Amino acid sequence: MSSTNGVSSHYNTGFGNEFATEALPGALPVGRNSPQKVAYGLYAEQISGTPFTAPRTENRRNWFYRIRPSVMHKPFKQIDSKLIRSGPFDEVPPTPSQMRWNPLPIPTEPTDFVDGIITLAGNGDPSRHTGLAIHLYAANSSMEDRFFYNADGEMLIVPQLGTLVLHTECGLLEVPPLHIAVIPRGIKFRVVLPDGKARGYICENYSSAFKLPDLGPIGANGLANPRDFESPIAAYEDREGDFRVIGKFQSFLWEAKINHSPLDVVAWHGNYAPYRYDLTRFQAVNSVNFDHSDPSIFTTLTAPSEIHGTANCDFVIFPSRWVVSEDTFRPPWFHRNFMNEFMGLITGAYDAKAEGFVPGGSSLHNCMSGHGPDADTFEKASNAELRPEKHGGTMAFMFETRFVARPTKFALETDLRQADYYECWQGLKKNFDPSKKELEVG
Repeated sequence: MSSTNGVSSHYNTGFGNEFATEALPGALPVGRNSPQKVAYGLYAEQISGTPFTAPRTENRRNWFYRIRPSVMHKPFKQIDSKLIRSGPFDEVPPTPSQMRWNPLPIPTEPTDFVDGIITLAGNGDPSRHTGLAIHLYAANSSMEDRFFYNADGEMLIVPQLGTLVLHTECGLLEVPPLHIAVIPRGIKFRVVLPDGKARGYICENYSSAFKLPDLGPIGANGLANPRDFESPIAAYEDREGDFRVIGKFQSFLWEAKINHSPLDVVAWHGNYAPYRYDLTRFQAVNSVNFDHSDPSIFTTLTAPSEIHGTANCDFVIFPSRWVVSEDTFRPPWFHRNFMNEFMGLITGAYDAKAEGFVPGGSSLHNCMSGHGPDADTFEKASNAELRPEKHGGTMAFMFETRFVARPTKFALETDLRQADYYECWQGLKKNFDPSKKELEVG
């Protein structure tokens, strides 16, 4: 027997809310979590994403009411991780050099989402709940009889090409480009590709879960609004067959045989659910007189560390916006940071680079390695007539992390790496003239 229930266009809304949803009427118990017998002959099962004694405001858990409990599978066996890497990242020594990569090509052989993941860099150690991994993915096949979960961390997925339909234990999420999805640690899912191919980025966060940043002096409104985050309604698969569950556990991939779909949750309630967010709904704030604020004003999600004010990872976006500041060098200035910056481009052009940084591409600038606008961008911005202008049709993003992002062997040796990236700054001219206080740069 095979059936799927639920409507992918219907969602629960609000970041971190408690939800209650059922695909069959009366499947949710009333007034208790684990009654002696559950309606429809279902099993009650809890998934906890935080320690049991975490404060109420931080505690994350779901009650699932499912056709079979998750324990029903054959023993796991380790399988080839291919180009997926995990902490500790010690394949090769890290380099302070600035790095940039061209987009991953779409595979020519059948490749699903899991097989299409390639790790570029990372830090920390999932066994210690610190750090992250930065992956790319490129796929051309849907996952039909394979399912995946990640016990090492939550996964923030940033599509760049092609829509992903995520079939999860909590229901369906449709995630086209210019949206993101977050899959909590341990939640099982499979990925369907309605467009036949897909490419994008993944941040695997080993540490505390992503949350909305505090707004401070910004006040009650701005940045990402909680009501724009969407979680799925209940939907279940009642399928039997020869299936596989792949788990990422302590840096390695493991596979177990299972004779039914693990996405058989008929009803659930709680606050530990996958969610998606439309990046175009981000309410940007910016300077209206001179200079411009640092990138923290574009923080969409943050995963705090144990050090107050220092994130394990910030997810920052650079969306379409008006730029109006006076007597100001408007692109990002030249800078060196304590934090480490991995950037990707979803669509359009990034205002700090004239060429070479294309949609699907990426760059890495680690701790105290200088970076900023290339020579052409500097010349143009230094001589531009400053009038209000719209940076439109663009969406770039950044994974900013407290630990150095250590590249993988693949990242350093692949032909996708732009070996000549450093040359974009070599044309910067010496303009210094002690006899002239005011100097024309052009």
